[in-house]
Amino acid sequence: MTSHDTTPEPDSGASSPAERHKGPVVLRRAQLQRRTSDQRFLDQRPAEPDDFTRTDPWRVLRIQAEFVEGFDALANLGPAITVFGSARTAPGHPEYELARAVGRAVGEAGYAVVTGGGPGVMEAANRGAVDVGAHSVGIGIELPHEQHLNHWVDLGINFRYFFARKTMFVKYSQGFVALPGGFGTLDELFEALTLVQTGKITRFPMILVGTEYWRPLLDWITGTLVAGGKASDADLDLLRVVDTAEEVVEILTSVHAQDPGMGIAPPDDDAARPGSEA
Repeated sequence: MTSHDTTPEPDSGASSPAERHKGPVVLRRAQLQRRTSDQRFLDQRPAEPDDFTRTDPWRVLRIQAEFVEGFDALANLGPAITVFGSARTAPGHPEYELARAVGRAVGEAGYAVVTGGGPGVMEAANRGAVDVGAHSVGIGIELPHEQHLNHWVDLGINFRYFFARKTMFVKYSQGFVALPGGFGTLDELFEALTLVQTGKITRFPMILVGTEYWRPLLDWITGTLVAGGKASDADLDLLRVVDTAEEVVEILTSVHAQDPGMGIAPPDDDAARPGSEA
């Protein structure tokens, strides 16, 4: 396997300036703006009279372009699993190493590994995919403080709009794996959970990794939502909780082996992963 050297090339000694990517455009120093495309779109503030590019009709074209670019880049990805988790998890932390193990195991099972492309758990999962030669994908988002795609992403796409980005996660993944994370992880988790519950997506396993971390959330769902009649026991069954990378793969392959078109072997099959030599 080709090694990945993430050490930056030496320069004149000056630190790299902060920058933001807006599609193909790179902004630095005085060109940086505090507000993102998403924020301008959702804030409902009127555009300046001479700035037609920030009017809603113009935005429709930009939004359409994001979908076209995303569909084009990911159309031939093949079976894939998206891994979510905290961007704040440092290398060497047990959760980082667990995410890397998940990335390796998922990649070895024949899936591409998709993340939000950031640091922490996302970086670890991408790194695990690279460890075993699997496809490593990062789907990033424009933020007020630029977050670059991590060094372990081989195919990266940056989006201006969260809703376009979220569509790519769901459309091109066959399941979600969530390690300990914050609001972003919960956002993706519950949106996908709603899609599964309402039958918008099927054969889409949703796996929570880390019993100790996720148990209080599940207890709240059981003790408040289910007990109060706001959800059913069957809804809770949509989430699986495990503690190891091996358990993650066992669930994924058990579900997807039922679909011959996926090309995923069942858990007890020692066949080589699709695309590799036996």
